[in-house]
Amino acid sequence: MKKLTLAFTFAAMLPASVVFAQQKMDDMKMMDMMKKPAAYAQATHMASGVVKKLDAKAGIATIAHEPVASLNWPAMTMGFMVKDKMLLDELSVGKKVNFEFAQADKGYVITGVK
Repeated sequence: MKKLTLAFTFAAMLPASVVFAQQKMDDMKMMDMMKKPAAYAQATHMASGVVKKLDAKAGIATIAHEPVASLNWPAMTMGFMVKDKMLLDELSVGKKVNFEFAQADKGYVITGVK
């Protein structure tokens, strides 16, 4: 009878321990997710390229940039949003620029132009 009672007690505790373990894993995942936005916001990258197109209304500069080592990107042409539309005053089609950018919620954003 003792063995049967012990077996039932163990069997009853097992689902509870699985639930607690799952909850702990979920909590850890949530903590990781909360850390990522801050890490992305702090990461900035430098690139050089030639301005191909400007869309002042949308706040987008299309740049044919050289490889970006910090992101392991090859050279390509892509549209970047600008953090502040006043940055567009420093850009003109055909101009070679050095620029700083960061990842945002919906793409990459130019944060500075040199």
